[in-house]
Amino acid sequence: MTTPAAKSFLTRMLGRALRMLLRVALVISFGLGVGFLWFAATLDGNRPLEPHADAIIALTGGEERIDVALALLTSGSGGRLLISGVGSSVTVDDIAERTGRDRSWFDCCIDLGWSARDTKGNALEAAAWIRTYGYRKVLVVTAHYHMPRALLELSAAVPDVELIPYPVSPQGVRLEAWWSDPATLKILGGEYLKYIASLARLGAGRTLV
Repeated sequence: MTTPAAKSFLTRMLGRALRMLLRVALVISFGLGVGFLWFAATLDGNRPLEPHADAIIALTGGEERIDVALALLTSGSGGRLLISGVGSSVTVDDIAERTGRDRSWFDCCIDLGWSARDTKGNALEAAAWIRTYGYRKVLVVTAHYHMPRALLELSAAVPDVELIPYPVSPQGVRLEAWWSDPATLKILGGEYLKYIASLARLGAGRTLV
């Protein structure tokens, strides 16, 4: 039978534990909030003026990314292009028709990657392609808000390769006033959480090695 003194002790201990959990939750929330502000403030849509690399990687997620990557290829900014993460049913003819590019470019200088289903998969697919051709300097084309996570995953997969970001600014995503635009805030918030998850996974992997 529990005595009044024992009940009082258990109540005090439970209260302390709950207060400690609340403090920890507040600290974590504050850290995530500050981290998000840093993440949003450091996103950069600026591009290098005269980009040049051995090759180009475009991470799918919007037709603008493919169009920008193709423009880089045809202007001579890179010698070969990988379009990573295309749907399993997508063909070279589909992309050539959709982008209005001559099929000869696809025959000579463009590879499609069908295996990637997420950013980690993009990085692994790109890493295998980079090693196949022995590239040392690569332009990375993806949305500006996706670039930090893309570079994080790619750097882990090919740490000895120089990665040059070439961000795309998708329509409807307003970096200049993200705090006042609910749609942009939602996109950046979701991407930030994915970035933190990738950071934690890759950090844990390094610790275990």
